[in-house]
Amino acid sequence: MRRVLSGLLALSAAQAGPALVHTERAFEFTANASMAVVAPLFGADRERVWAEGWSPRFVWPSAPQDREGMVFTVDHDGRTGYWINTAFDLRAGRIQYVYVVPERLVTRISLTLTPQVENTHVQVTYERTALSPDANAQVETLAASDAAAGPEWGKAVNGYLASAGDMAAGPPGR
Repeated sequence: MRRVLSGLLALSAAQAGPALVHTERAFEFTANASMAVVAPLFGADRERVWAEGWSPRFVWPSAPQDREGMVFTVDHDGRTGYWINTAFDLRAGRIQYVYVVPERLVTRISLTLTPQVENTHVQVTYERTALSPDANAQVETLAASDAAAGPEWGKAVNGYLASAGDMAAGPPGR
């Protein structure tokens, strides 16, 4: 019996292969507008107005609409990423996405927005998990980029807010 158990444990360990990388990185910035204006900018459709190159292709709803449960695809260096919004509570300042790039990685992005008089504090947390040992280095590289993204996001969001003025709260300018 011991030999059988030892054999099963050895087989299980061999099948598990090398450890897969999991990372968690966060950044924050201040957006120069009220939460009512800033929060909608983190919907997949509205993000187009400030995030250069962001081009989601909506699966559901078929017409782009920022809402909880939206499903869309995004190109990730020639691979399709399948995204779903798992939380879209603008009043509470809670937005979350999960996406999968098959055979590469899974990512969860959580945004927490907090009103500050005339501004909004934005905290973004990226959790990434490699799905294969070949993706470990990519996950580590992305994590380093995630940790440093605060200034870039802040500049892009605040640049849009400054240029849009009162129009910032309106529908996307597609």
